[in-house]
This record gives sequence, C-alpha cells and structure tokens, in this order.
Amino acid sequence: MAETKTLGLSKERAELLSTIILSIAAILVAWTSFQAGKWGGVQAIAFSEAGAARVESTRWDTQAGQQTQVDVAVFIEWLSAVDAELDEGVELFSPDGGYLAPTGALSSFLYERMREEFRPALDAWLAERPIGNPDAPRTPFEMEAYELAARAEADRYVVVAEASAQEARDANQTGDTYVLTTVLFAAVLFFAGIASKLDRQWSRSLALFMAILFVVVGVYTISSLPIELGDELFFLN
Repeated sequence: MAETKTLGLSKERAELLSTIILSIAAILVAWTSFQAGKWGGVQAIAFSEAGAARVESTRWDTQAGQQTQVDVAVFIEWLSAVDAELDEGVELFSPDGGYLAPTGALSSFLYERMREEFRPALDAWLAERPIGNPDAPRTPFEMEAYELAARAEADRYVVVAEASAQEARDANQTGDTYVLTTVLFAAVLFFAGIASKLDRQWSRSLALFMAILFVVVGVYTISSLPIELGDELFFLN
C-alpha cells in the first residue's frame, strides 16, 4: 500500500511537524496570556495614577479659587480705602501711577498685607493708569502678572492625569492585541491537533496549512508589540 503523504511529507513526518507546531503554539499561548495579564496590570496602575492626579488637580484648583477670593476681597477693601483717602486729600499715587503707600493709611495697611502673588499684578495694573486709560484692563486679575502657583500646579496635574490616562488606554490596546494573538495560537493548537487525526490527505494538508498560517500571523503580530516584564519595558523591534 502506498505511503500516505501530507504536504509532500510522509504521515510520520506530518505527525512530527504537528507535534512541533503544537509545542511552539503552546509556548506562545502561555507567553501571550502572560503579557495580556501584565498589560492589564499596567492599565490598572495607569488609571489609578490618572485618578490620583485628577484628585490633586482638584485640590490645587480649589486652593487657587480660595486664594483668588481672598485677593478679590482685599482688593475691594483697598479700593474703598483709597477712595476715602483720596476724598480726604491724601496723596496716594506718584506721577507714573505707582502707589505710594503713605504711612498710617488704611490703604497702606491693606496693601502691605496683600498676598505676594497679587501685589505685582496690582502694581502692573496701576502702571496702566486704569482711571484715565480706557484701554487698560478692567481689573488686576486680568493682568499677565497675576499668576497663581496653585493654579499652575492644578494645570500640571491635569497634564499628568491625561498622560496617565493615555498610557492606560495604550496598555489596554496592547493587552487586547495580546489576547487576540492568544486566540490565534489557540486556533493553531486546534488545527495542528486534528491534522494527524484526519483520514483524507487534503484535509490534513489544509489543517497543517492553517496551523502554520496562524503561527506566522501571530508571531508577526507580537513581534511589533511592546513587552512588559515588570519595572522595564522592552520592544522586540
């Protein structure tokens, strides 16, 4: 009886090829499953960091809002004191518009107790001569000199949160791709496993062909994916 051939090989060699493919696929299934789990961990950590950064951003933003409220309240009180003192004939401003802070005046008392982040903005606003200059900003809070460290810190944490969230989304995509390759290699196990069990030569050949095809596609896919091994990130290509 003529010896059965599969893909130009004897049946014994076809069974050997199936065994080799099964071994490779089993290792790759374990590897892709491991990587899918690791990237799931990366995703969880990144989302956690994004959430923590958003909490910090909210905290700093709240602090900036409180500081602005203090600045507004002191500024209103200062304007009231300036108005009263001007009515009394007290000299408060220099020819260039700068505030003189006369000794003993209520406006001086308030000016000296303004927060350090607000006083430069007030001085810059007064230099624009807002009383007689219609082009001057309406309040000191519109000046570029009015900068709050708390606001900048809030903005910084927003950037950190967005970066962490993007990292989490990327990790999720990578993990999903590893899961997809796990499915491909599981299909390899199926086709390679049944190849030697089929009676007809063409069906055995087709099963081996599909197994080899899925191996090639799966290996090509994971070769472009990053590898997570703990503290460090590696790339195959």
